[in-house]
Amino acid sequence: MAYTATHKHARISPRKVRPIADLIRGQRVDDAIAILQYQPQRGARLIEKVLKSALGNAEDLRAPNLGGLRVVEARVDGGPMFKRVRPRARGMAHVIKKRMSHIVVSIA
Repeated sequence: MAYTATHKHARISPRKVRPIADLIRGQRVDDAIAILQYQPQRGARLIEKVLKSALGNAEDLRAPNLGGLRVVEARVDGGPMFKRVRPRARGMAHVIKKRMSHIVVSIA
């Protein structure tokens, strides 16, 4: 059985978080937490929180083998965007998209 946790509407671009999610996919949970603790990126803190939440969900649902759990899914999807307008030369305007992401971590 897979135990899942999600963080929706995280205020970070999915492009910045995906490489960090690739690092932990397929790893054991304790190894994944150790990997994330030594990553300097802000996205690593967000994924670490979601991973610990999934581990807490497994404990809460009385998972039989907490030590042998692996990260089976670490997915970062795009969320909604804030759209802001930036003035440019000759009266034009450019749209700046402030992106959000949905972070999903499943362990089994």
